[in-house]
Parts: sequence; C-alpha cells; structure tokens
Amino acid sequence: MYYLTMTDRFMSGWGPATGKTNKLVIECETSEQAEILKDHADIRPEMECVNVLQSKPYYDDNVFVSWKTWDDMGGLWKDAA
Repeated sequence: MYYLTMTDRFMSGWGPATGKTNKLVIECETSEQAEILKDHADIRPEMECVNVLQSKPYYDDNVFVSWKTWDDMGGLWKDAA
C-alpha cells in the first residue's frame, strides 16, 4: 500500500478539526495511483506538506485525520494534471 498524506489548510481549525490540524490521507494500491493524486494535491493551494509514504502514517491527538481511498476520490483528482 501507498499513502498520500497532506495538510488541508482549508479544513484545519474548525468542525471536527477544531483546534487541530486536518490531515488528509489517501490509501492507494499502487505508486502510480499515489503519484497521480500527488500531482493534483501539489497544485491545490489549500494543500501543504504533500508526501507519498509506504507505511501507514500515525499522528498525535493534535491532528484530525480524514482517511480516504483511491476509489473515494472524484474524477478531478484522477484526471491528468
């Protein structure tokens, strides 16, 4: 498995992430899937600290994690960047 991780500045600090940083983690089956999504995350202004990992990330209590999979992501994320 591959994990695309990023800090979502737009969703951080409010709603379920009140007082926390919101991390979006997308689980991918292949490195190709992760790289396609990374290309899109890199051009989105609200996303920071975009990384592809091969091990499942863990965060402390100051982080709210939104877990997604490749299949959860819409077409705009999967189209060529």
